Order: sequence, then C-alpha cells, then structure tokens
Amino acid sequence: MISFVKAHACGNDFLIIEEPLAQRRHAELARKLCARNTSVGADGIEFLDRTANGEFFLRLFNADGSEAELSGNGTRCVAAWLASSEGRQEVALGTHGGLRTCHVIESNDPLYLIESEMGVPRVMQRTIVMPGVGEVPGAMVNVGNPHFVLFVESDDFSAHGLNWQELGAQISVSPLFPHGTNVEFVRILSPSEIAFRIFERGCGPTTSSGTGTCASSAAAMVLRGVERELTAVAEGGPQQTVWSSNDAVMRLTGPAEIICHGEVAAL
Repeated sequence: MISFVKAHACGNDFLIIEEPLAQRRHAELARKLCARNTSVGADGIEFLDRTANGEFFLRLFNADGSEAELSGNGTRCVAAWLASSEGRQEVALGTHGGLRTCHVIESNDPLYLIESEMGVPRVMQRTIVMPGVGEVPGAMVNVGNPHFVLFVESDDFSAHGLNWQELGAQISVSPLFPHGTNVEFVRILSPSEIAFRIFERGCGPTTSSGTGTCASSAAAMVLRGVERELTAVAEGGPQQTVWSSNDAVMRLTGPAEIICHGEVAAL
C-alpha cells in the first residue's frame, strides 16, 4: 500500500506521494494511480523529496507516465499540504523548472489561497505550420516548461476550423516541439481580464493550469498590451497574475484544496 494525499487547484488535481515510496517506479505509478476509472484518479503525481538539509524537491509525472519540468498548480497543492500538515506558511520547492516559493495568503483548512513566485517568463512570437491546418500564429512561452499560446476570438475557443481540443492535441505532439508542449487558447475579455483553455502535455484538456495561466498572461501582456495585473479565467475558475516588467518574476495567486488522504494498492 502507498500513502497519498489528493489535492486540486481549480479542478486541476494531483496526488502527492513521498519520494521514497516511489521506489523508482514513478512513471508506472503515475499511469496506474492517475487512472480515473480504476484507481484514485488525477492529472498527475507530485513526488515530494525531503533532502538531508531540510529542503524540498518535486518531481512531476503526468497521467500518461511522462515526466514534466513542473506544474504551477501542482506546486501550489504541495504547498497547501505542507501548510495543512506542518503549518508552513512559506515554502521553497525545487523543481526541474527552477525553484518556486509559495506564500500562504489565506488558510481555512482544507482550502488555502497561495501566492507563488513563478520565475521570469520568456515570450517569443512565432507562427507555426500545421499539416492540414496551415499557418497558426501564436507565441512560444517558457515559464519553466514549454507552452504555445494562440489568441482566439470565438466564444468556444475554436480556431482554424477545429475545436480547441482537436487543435491542441495536434500542436502538443507536433515535431516542431521535440519535447512536446502545453497549448493555451486565449481570449482577451478586457484590459484586465483574459479567458483561456488548456491542452496539457501528457494529460489532455484540463480545467486549469498554473503555468498555463502564467504563459497565457505573459503572452497577452507582451503581445496584446493588456495590464500587468491580470485576472485569467479557466474552466476551473480565476487566478491572478502580476508581472511588473519583462525581466521581473511573475507572481501567481490562486486556491488549492486538500481533497483527501489515504492508502492505495500499487501492485
């Protein structure tokens, strides 16, 4: 049996498992335990490693068993769990995408409001060519992991004659992105608000994404001139981003909630 915690951030759900329990079966456990019909179910697993000097490091495995650099929402879920279980109001979490420091703003266990320092986004405008679709203008954005952001006008977030799920699936695994990419479809609602949809690499459509929120916000700020303090609304709800300048660290604020903890068979 493996002990786990389940948490979600705007519906983007994760299992949290202590690293020693993985026994180098990270990908296998992710595929098994994230299955929604036959196991606990989640978008991914955050494996929490506690180093000898008291620091933390996270390894994120998606539901398909692939390893990703980091998840903004997953990191926030771990911060919420450490606040709930150990009373930590601030925690620095190492990831393969860089260090992420989380600050608890409000706590009403099991629900927490957390601000995360998400690093400095890098935005590069780019038009890609997709077979059967043609030219797709957008932006490559790196926030510790890769994203491709498209701007759309339609209420249903469709683009180039396809619904966003279909186009997102194609772009995510395109050879143009050797390591795959997350894909966001962004609508500008006002100078201070955007709405977006996410096709997440290794998972598919998700209700929310912390890094996707940051990537969408950064692209909108740089390429569409929206305000530097922004509300970004996904299907799972709104989050807030603040990015004072292109060379500053972006801050992301949003909720995280502990759902349950228990044990699961992992044979």
